[in-house]
Amino acid sequence: MFNNLGELLCTITGFDSFSLQPNAGAAGEYAGLMVIRAYHMSRGDHHRNVCIIPVSAHGTNPASAAMCGMKIVSVGTDSKGNINIEELRKAAEANKDKLSALMVTYPSTHGVYEEGIDEICKIIHDNGGQVYMDGANMNAQVGLTSPGFIGADVCHLNLHKTFCIPHGGGGPGMGPIGVKKHLAPFLPSHPVVPTGGIPAPEKSDPLGTISAAPWGSALILPISYTYIAMMGSKGLTDASKIAILNANYMAKRLEKHYPVLFRGVNGTVAHEFIIDLRGFKNTAGIEPEDVAKRLMDYGFHAPTMSWPVPGTLMIEPTESESKAELDRFCDTLISIREEIAEIENGKADIHNNVLKGAPHPPSLLMADAWTKPYSREYAAFPASWLRTAKFWPTTGMPENPLYSGLTC
Repeated sequence: MFNNLGELLCTITGFDSFSLQPNAGAAGEYAGLMVIRAYHMSRGDHHRNVCIIPVSAHGTNPASAAMCGMKIVSVGTDSKGNINIEELRKAAEANKDKLSALMVTYPSTHGVYEEGIDEICKIIHDNGGQVYMDGANMNAQVGLTSPGFIGADVCHLNLHKTFCIPHGGGGPGMGPIGVKKHLAPFLPSHPVVPTGGIPAPEKSDPLGTISAAPWGSALILPISYTYIAMMGSKGLTDASKIAILNANYMAKRLEKHYPVLFRGVNGTVAHEFIIDLRGFKNTAGIEPEDVAKRLMDYGFHAPTMSWPVPGTLMIEPTESESKAELDRFCDTLISIREEIAEIENGKADIHNNVLKGAPHPPSLLMADAWTKPYSREYAAFPASWLRTAKFWPTTGMPENPLYSGLTC
């Protein structure tokens, strides 16, 4: 089954060989970079230790590169969220004798497909480096394109995101890595049960061991294998299409109420998008965490907050939510925007309002005393559908002013 899964992942990604050993996304990043490092060392290029990372890459990328002993060079993005190609070119040429790799997320965390991704890969290759693609956003590629087709040399996949293993709750996860043929000999093995690449390369010079177990979190691999087998090529492609469609549907619904920060050249987003909340601090004293807290009153856990851009929410609906649920979330954000407007218009106090007071758990709502300038009903049931189904927050905000110091 492991061999079949590895071969299926090769077909999906356009790579020549896979290692199922890394048991997390970050472990996959580390493994992939170590494969690149082993490749350079096999060629006598021990001095290649520079890793270029755009600001639109995933946050674990620089940490993984640092763990591999690499020097990190950061490059910026343009106004549309794409990597600044000229800045990248200058960085690559300036470090051409030491360049080891580029770590790039595709589509980027800005929610756009890099229009110049093929040129980006060529720049790195022309200057002696390898391209590491962070595959955490593979949900927007399956059946439509692939890391191998684009020009990446190595990529990890979060099976706990794109391929059905439950995501969240602290794990377990899987981050297998796929590589092109020239990197396959260096895939990790295991001292007890030799593994190497799937399919096995003609020669093998494994970098060592990445996980304590030969195939990582092996017991959850059947989930991804079964999912891929049952979905088939059409089903997997449809999943990516629906994920992209859902994100664009939500972005279109919300664009009249919140600025959508980045879009592609055709005005669309990928499978995720960013709404900008920064302006509300000046107009209503509202911070992103206030919106995140108020979402809890509507029964939602907040999307990714203040990353990759501070003061924003990054929304990734995926393919598995119904249109009714997408609409419920959009309606919630629109309702919260109306609550912000009440503060902007002076109808609600800028310091004591339903967003600053959120979330409102049962213990607060049922207390004998209620000193807030809005009703308990408005706090608990801002939307009619909450009366029939609501996921309640279990705790509210501490009222102790020392809370302001309890941040990391």
